Amino acid sequence: MTERFPLFSRCLSVFWVVMVYAFLYIPIIIFFIFSFNNAPFPAPWVGFTLHWYRALVYETDIWVAVGNSLMVAMSAVLLSSCMSIFLVFYAVSRSSKIKGLAAYFYGNLIVPEIVFAVGFLGLLTMLKVPLGFITLVIAHTVLGLGYMVPILYSRYCELDYRLLEAAQDLGATQLQAFFTVTHPLLKPSLLGAALLVFIISFDDFVLAYFCSGTTFQTLPLYILSMLRVGVSPIVNAFSTLLLVLSGILVIIYSSLTIRNRIF
Repeated sequence: MTERFPLFSRCLSVFWVVMVYAFLYIPIIIFFIFSFNNAPFPAPWVGFTLHWYRALVYETDIWVAVGNSLMVAMSAVLLSSCMSIFLVFYAVSRSSKIKGLAAYFYGNLIVPEIVFAVGFLGLLTMLKVPLGFITLVIAHTVLGLGYMVPILYSRYCELDYRLLEAAQDLGATQLQAFFTVTHPLLKPSLLGAALLVFIISFDDFVLAYFCSGTTFQTLPLYILSMLRVGVSPIVNAFSTLLLVLSGILVIIYSSLTIRNRIF
């Protein structure tokens, strides 16, 4: 059929691609446009205004939630980065008995996050650990290890070990060889994985819902509480700003990944 009607097949493929992208991006375009609408949402277009962005500046509760999400995300990135470097360089790559340890971190990518959240909540409840900032950071760190360790380990396996041997032959210790040879070569992958973990942790809802308790509120939880009483145009304005920020981080991560593949 496709060989007989190549033009029809090509048009059908283009149609499906356009429909998929329209399904993904039309809702984003709608809330972006109505963040400038001079009327509550949902409402017909009345006129252009920046009122909702000005109101967003004085919405102190949402900025507190943003600060909480930033603290959790940066803490998870820092902890997962340090633990991943230790696991890859000092554990997995140094001992043949536990080289298969890196494969276990792919479980975070396979197991649904809701299962991990419920299991982690059950563990905390059994240990009688109070929920809050610390428990949420631990949960996001474990989630981040599932992305950080495979990325760093795959990059570490591609390194030329003769460079490390040459550094040690020239008198460098293992620690000096790591900071002068291994770390610069792993830096693009480390930064790319850190940005990925930051994005995942910053907008994560499932773990925050189960592991943050009632005393600590992140940005996704705050937005959920706002939506329960009605859709506010402030949410549209903040979502637009968040979309721009996420787009910038994705572009940075993509550029680092491409640079890592080239070099």
